[in-house]
Parts: sequence; structure tokens; C-alpha cells
Amino acid sequence: MSANDLSLPPDSNTCTEPDAASVAAARNRMVADAPARDLADLFRALGDPTRVRILSALADAEVCVNDLTAALEMRQSAVSHQLAYLREVRLVSFRREGKHAYYRLDDDHVRGLFVQGLDHVTNG
Repeated sequence: MSANDLSLPPDSNTCTEPDAASVAAARNRMVADAPARDLADLFRALGDPTRVRILSALADAEVCVNDLTAALEMRQSAVSHQLAYLREVRLVSFRREGKHAYYRLDDDHVRGLFVQGLDHVTNG
């Protein structure tokens, strides 16, 4: 959907009564409640600069928690807290190797979402 698809018709401010067909069509286009909540949670997760920086560090590589902590210049407990939240909303996954945990983006959908969002804010 482009920005032009969202433009209102010139007489849209004169609507006084809901049009039943338009209401029905709008309801048919609406996402269901459960996916709407999940999508809102996803965007909420992207609403924190630290989490966005973590995702950027993981965009092209798997990274150990200790290395993320050093790169972010934060305490490990704070980074681990953010990673747990990102895991909860399925943006990142991890594997253990001995005592170390290595994080990566959960899948290519997450990478695409991140890349498109960054492109949108940097290139307008």
C-alpha cells in the first residue's frame, strides 16, 4: 500500500452517516484481534533504540552476548533483559555453546523488516 492509497477523497469531511457497504468493506480488510496484538507487540519491541541497535548488530552475523555487551557499552544484565524481550516477540533466537549464548535474527522476515524500516527512516 502506497501513501497515495491512503489519501482521503475530497468530500470525506462531509460524511455524516456511516455507509454500511463501506463499513463492511473496512471490517473485511481489518486484521483480526490476535494478529493485531502480535503486530503491535512487534512494533513496540522496535520502539526502543537499544533494541534497534541490538538488531542492527545481529543483522548480518551471530553475536555472543559478551560481545554485544561490550559493543553496546552496557551491563550484561541490561543486554540480557533486552535480548529476552526480543526473544519473546520472536525477533531473535539463540544457541548455547558451553557457557556462551550466541544470538541471531530469528529469520529473514526480521532482517527484511529491519532493513526496510532503516531504509524508510534514512532515505525517506
